[in-house]
Amino acid sequence: MDNIMQQLETWIANVDDPELAAELAQLKAAGNETAIKDAFYQDLAFGTAGLRGIIGAGPNRMNIYTVGKATQGLANYLNANFENPSVAVARDSRNKGELFCQVVAGVLAANGISCSMYPRIEPTPALSFAVRDLQASAGICMTASHNPAPYNGYKVYGPDGCQITTQAAKDIQAAINKVDAFADVKRIPFQEALDSGLARWTGEDTLDRFIAAVETQSLEAGSPETDLSVVYTPLNGTGLECDQRIFEFAQVNNVTLVPEQAQPDGNFPTCPYPNPEIREALAKGLELCETAGTDLLLATDPDADRVGVAVRHNGEYVLVSGNEMGVLLLDYVCRARQARGEDLGRGVAVSTIVSTAMLDQMAADYGFQLRRTLTGFKYIGEQIGLLEAAGQADRYIFGFEESYGYLAGTHVRDKDAIVASLLICQMARYYKGQGQTLVDALEALYAKYGFHKNKTLSFEYPGAAGAQQMAAIMQGFRTNTPAEVAGLKVQNTVDYAECATMPYVGTGLGDAAQTLPAANVFEMQLEGGNKLIMRPSGTEPKVKAYIFATAPTNAEALQVLANMEAAVRELM
Repeated sequence: MDNIMQQLETWIANVDDPELAAELAQLKAAGNETAIKDAFYQDLAFGTAGLRGIIGAGPNRMNIYTVGKATQGLANYLNANFENPSVAVARDSRNKGELFCQVVAGVLAANGISCSMYPRIEPTPALSFAVRDLQASAGICMTASHNPAPYNGYKVYGPDGCQITTQAAKDIQAAINKVDAFADVKRIPFQEALDSGLARWTGEDTLDRFIAAVETQSLEAGSPETDLSVVYTPLNGTGLECDQRIFEFAQVNNVTLVPEQAQPDGNFPTCPYPNPEIREALAKGLELCETAGTDLLLATDPDADRVGVAVRHNGEYVLVSGNEMGVLLLDYVCRARQARGEDLGRGVAVSTIVSTAMLDQMAADYGFQLRRTLTGFKYIGEQIGLLEAAGQADRYIFGFEESYGYLAGTHVRDKDAIVASLLICQMARYYKGQGQTLVDALEALYAKYGFHKNKTLSFEYPGAAGAQQMAAIMQGFRTNTPAEVAGLKVQNTVDYAECATMPYVGTGLGDAAQTLPAANVFEMQLEGGNKLIMRPSGTEPKVKAYIFATAPTNAEALQVLANMEAAVRELM
């Protein structure tokens, strides 16, 4: 604790920001050792998703000094590895996002690195697009995705528009570790960076090209004959501007906005946890749907890279899970491509090791190749890059992960709620024209491929003690693997920390086998095609348990799922 108190005193002596100085003085005066330790026991870890943490004072918090330190480390890395490097910058609606972007621009300019910044909040996929459109060496997006309001984050992209690779993250972290947050950070005021020409605003033409790229993924021909009514909420985030343009393009004319959540607001006053995976985040939208009898609810998360959906079915609103929407969209894309006469035999779909097993049956049925990557959309983007490098970008069909992230097209290398919104509306309109809902379409897929049910359980372990607990839990599963889970024998295990072979379906196209990077993930394959995967979150103090249940009927699959959930909760 002595070292932590010494760090507190160092910050008090060096911080010149009045708000942070007041917070530090209050921390010291209160003498709350737990609060002090949590803010100072470590530097924010720079992982493959960059930084993410609570806004506040201290090295384990998001503030102008931790952002400055990270940017100085990144600048040192870029100057060592690129000639005349440049950076594309964006932000979502999070508190302090604009200030942090200005700090980034000032530090980059002081290091002779040019940056191009969107002049207002824009979706994360628009940043991924800008990196490649502007031929930048890197991208930075100030976003904490779907985390609660106290959070912000610093997500870094490589020149390919993907979130940085594991090796790049290690190299950047090594550069950051050499930087003292107060003594070593070069910076100039933001206005001076603008005046120098090293910082500039990203032009409207870049965003226009992003929207045009999304529009090329349209799967409708001509003017739609069926009307579709939609309630849309950007959850006080970045989705409104781009999704409104897409609704207009797709001639989805009956759109109602959730008024309390339409405008950017980093406090998320009606939605404390702006995650479209959870029903509470959709409450305001569902209320509006019930009043209007709308066909569809669309909700994009604050940085508009993920989208949640509720469907009116038999007079009630049914939430569609990430896995369910993923298979619906993939099936819809495959149907549309076949209708255009395309051969899916060369096609490649990409998902993750924690996404639904139904994909295996779909790949065998349609004939496309399925590749499964580690969790994290950057790995899906990496597969697109490999196809593009081989001159085979046209083989890419669709990619998705179970956490509500989808991508059609190769215009970005990250999940994209804007293109997903387009395809979801077109798909819902297609089925409505046939007298069906998306729930009807999903039930048809279950009947065809078997009932695959999935659930993700999250167990929170906050603070310094929590990190140790998480490590012990993962080690426990590896060294003392249960013989059975919910009465189902563990038939095989896969430890992804040992660089497992990438799972494929359909390998007869001459594609070489790939090895996955090492990851702290442990998989237990159970009898009957069921499965349990354990994985600590890379961005939150949580251990996640992914449950996969399958059975011939819906009732049986749900029972297996419930039994497995109870067993996992007991294990944890």
